[in-house]
Amino acid sequence: MTTTPLHIGIVGCSAEGASLCYRTLCAEAPALLGEAHAHPEVSIHTPSLAAYVDCLDRGDLQGVADLMLSSAHKLAGIGAELLICPDNTIHQAFALVAPHSPRPWLHIADEVARVAAERGFRRVGVLGTHWLVKSEVYPQALQARGIEAVRPVDDDRDALGHIIMDELVPGIVRPASVSALQRIIERLAARACDAVVLGCTELPLVLDDHNSVLPTLDSTRLLARAALARAVAAQRSA
Repeated sequence: MTTTPLHIGIVGCSAEGASLCYRTLCAEAPALLGEAHAHPEVSIHTPSLAAYVDCLDRGDLQGVADLMLSSAHKLAGIGAELLICPDNTIHQAFALVAPHSPRPWLHIADEVARVAAERGFRRVGVLGTHWLVKSEVYPQALQARGIEAVRPVDDDRDALGHIIMDELVPGIVRPASVSALQRIIERLAARACDAVVLGCTELPLVLDDHNSVLPTLDSTRLLARAALARAVAAQRSA
């Protein structure tokens, strides 16, 4: 009797982040499974990003949850057994999603916080959209692990929001903006942070340990790796 990993469903939001998550699942699975080109079955559903942005702008977390649950039910309907969402911002609505979901989820901030604790970080800066930076998504997840979360100052938060939503989400990379992101991280380092969360799933496209003064916690890839580990550990008979 053979076994296969669980079918992973990606509840997508923004295209670049969801694509990076998908590529990571497929690229890193062969080493885990010990077979060239092997990876779990993966499905993705993404409503219009504009629908999410409209809800976020209005502070309508129930609307965000409804969009996430619509994707969850569609993915479950085609066989997905484990769900992930490669978008940090909409995890603000996670508490409204999990109790009504047809399938179990991994929470992106919980997975990042787990790795932060394993690596011994104690004071972590949080980068992301202005919605995420103002939220409790990462402060709660990090605090549960005994780690302090540090938000960028308001001007940096606003600059982050612009770079993410107007450039990285549409797939635009500007060297001047990458430099601006690096300076934001430098200011977090000056506030005694010992690591930084790349809390937008597009940020790992332009930032990593090689061009950041602080160690980075890549939320996109950490979530994908956690999903791979769970899918393989709970693999089913086929």
